Order: sequence, then structure tokens, then C-alpha cells
Amino acid sequence: MPVITLPEAVETFVATTNAHDGDALFALFAPGATVIDDGATFATDEEIRGFIKAQLVDPKVVITPTSYEDGRLVASCDGEFPGGPLTFAFVFTTKDDAITHLSIDVA
Repeated sequence: MPVITLPEAVETFVATTNAHDGDALFALFAPGATVIDDGATFATDEEIRGFIKAQLVDPKVVITPTSYEDGRLVASCDGEFPGGPLTFAFVFTTKDDAITHLSIDVA
């Protein structure tokens, strides 16, 4: 399998998700960031923290990148949720190594 080179913010997102570190994940998001996942938009600090806990940390999601191009990470994700592993597309917008927008869809 070829080596996938990720921008620093994306690489750190993958590593901290796989470490199930909610505080470190939250620290990756810029003030005013937004997340869109499963048809819901998370825009406040409280909403983003809730998303991180409910969708990444509590189900112990492990992300295995399969491709990355133009801000779009495609990855196999497994954890304590039904139907896994599933393939998701994470579309990142970043500024100064912080995530300003993240959209997640089934790939």
C-alpha cells in the first residue's frame, strides 16, 4: 500500500481520533469552525465537543486513511458502532494548521 502524505492538521486529526483524545481533537478546531456529519451541523464549541465525544471518542473510532487529495481524506473507519468498518470521506478546510470546516459523508 502506498504511503499517504497528509497535511499536518489532517494527520493530527487522524492520530488524535485514533488515540480517542477528545480534548486534543477539540484543540484542532479553529474558533468559529463548523462540522457537518450525518445531516447535522455543529457550530458552537459545545456542539463540536458533543460531536467529538458522541461520534469519535465514545465509539472508539479508528481511522485508516486510504487516499487524500485536495482536502478530501477517504478512510476506512472501525470502532464500536454497527456495520463497521465503513468508508467515509472527510473533507477538510484548514487555516494555519487548524480545522475551520469538516464535512463527513459515507464514501
